[in-house]
Amino acid sequence: MKMLAVAVGSLFFLGYYHMPSVPPAAERPNILLFLADDWSFPHAGVYGDPVVQTPNFDRLAAGGMLFTNAYCASPSCSPSRASILTGRYPHQNGVMGNLWSDFTAGTTVYTSELERLGYHVGHDQKGWGPGDWRSNGWMHNPAGEEYADITEFLREKKTGQPFCYWFGSQDPHREYLTNLGAWSGMNADSVRVPPFFPDLPCVRNDLLDYYAEVERFDRHIGEVIDLLETRGELANTLIIVTSDNGMPFPRAKATVYDAGSRMPFVAHWPDRIPAGTVRKSYVNLASLAATFMEAAGARVPASFELPSLLEALTDPQVPGAEEVFLERERHAQVRSDSGSYAVRAVRNDSFLYIRNFFPERWPAGDPEAVRSVGAYGDVDNSITKMLILAGVGSASDTIDHFRLAFGKRPAEELYDLRSDPYQVRNVANTEAYAEVRQRMADRVQEFMVRTDDPRAGDPWSLFWDQARYTPNYGLRSFDLEDYIEQYRYAERVRHTNFRLLPCTE
Repeated sequence: MKMLAVAVGSLFFLGYYHMPSVPPAAERPNILLFLADDWSFPHAGVYGDPVVQTPNFDRLAAGGMLFTNAYCASPSCSPSRASILTGRYPHQNGVMGNLWSDFTAGTTVYTSELERLGYHVGHDQKGWGPGDWRSNGWMHNPAGEEYADITEFLREKKTGQPFCYWFGSQDPHREYLTNLGAWSGMNADSVRVPPFFPDLPCVRNDLLDYYAEVERFDRHIGEVIDLLETRGELANTLIIVTSDNGMPFPRAKATVYDAGSRMPFVAHWPDRIPAGTVRKSYVNLASLAATFMEAAGARVPASFELPSLLEALTDPQVPGAEEVFLERERHAQVRSDSGSYAVRAVRNDSFLYIRNFFPERWPAGDPEAVRSVGAYGDVDNSITKMLILAGVGSASDTIDHFRLAFGKRPAEELYDLRSDPYQVRNVANTEAYAEVRQRMADRVQEFMVRTDDPRAGDPWSLFWDQARYTPNYGLRSFDLEDYIEQYRYAERVRHTNFRLLPCTE
């Protein structure tokens, strides 16, 4: 007994009694998030896209777990990124549910929690944003201290210290170099043009330019993987590759249709995540915060609403979610009253149901320029947008592309994904779907009540309309060197036989 008492006293003296209940640093994994900017599912080689080549994303999928139903919390940069950091739905994040918002002081984020537990934390390029974190007392971007690149970041890491890094690419965000995709040797004839776009040569060319930036993002993934492999740190690194929201095209980004909300997603962690597995269950990217905390062996903060994915990542037999809830508030400042286009939605394998709270408003912004981009300013300017606005279509078109992209939408939308995977035929008012519509509407209302959504009790709340629209804080200006790097790459790989199209924005 005396010896036991001495042993316990020695442990107390050495400080073990006060150690947090987390694994030793050497046992904790590194955490690496690759976050693209405006990349949609299924634009990766492993998903079967016939044009875009993503060998590094595909390599991680072969050695890890590929998801086919991952969704951003909101199809807009700032609120999506805030939800990834906070583990909460956008409506639970207050003003952070808007684009160009403030980042609320005192908010619990996984990056700060891991830093407190001894992780070396940082980010490069685009962290949380666009918006203002400085005026609320944050010492650096909530995604972590900014570094020029991961090499500089790792140089400051202590020996044996685990790291948490946010690789926030600015690809494939617009603007694009017109004809970059064609110059890189991509074949416009092989592009799968979704039916909500007119199938025109310049639209195909616009998609090629987007693909070229997806490929550049993938090359950067490869460079970082090679670096970690060289350093012997790849095996103990949990890697997630995904995007903040969908591609910058009409009826995509800033919408809860699949083109705006469904994300590429792969998880890679040797010896923990079974190689070559595919998950079809539903994931909201806001679950990443709890996932990273649990992977680090740390307590998940009570404020993190969405559960960890760790069990599902490490055991393919664990059942996953059968539906996902989607939402958006104000994207850009594109209405004369600064109004939000509030949406709540639910998607499962068979149906997508959408509730639009302000059907009297133009969903993509007012037809007249207000502050951002121009007419219908929630849609980034592009040749595709301009052609749709001009009413230009292909001879075989039977779809009203203008209505789908810019027209006002009813209070309820319902899409039968079994026959309409691109969500272009609203059947909400069809008698045959009345029971389904009501059931899905009830699911959305239950979700709103359960998660204390302000719109559950006050559907037409002006809270997000009246929130401050911030100036450009925390974003790096577009770099001319990015253009030069793209041209140099295209010159190295371009084919001898390719066709340039006279498509200018």
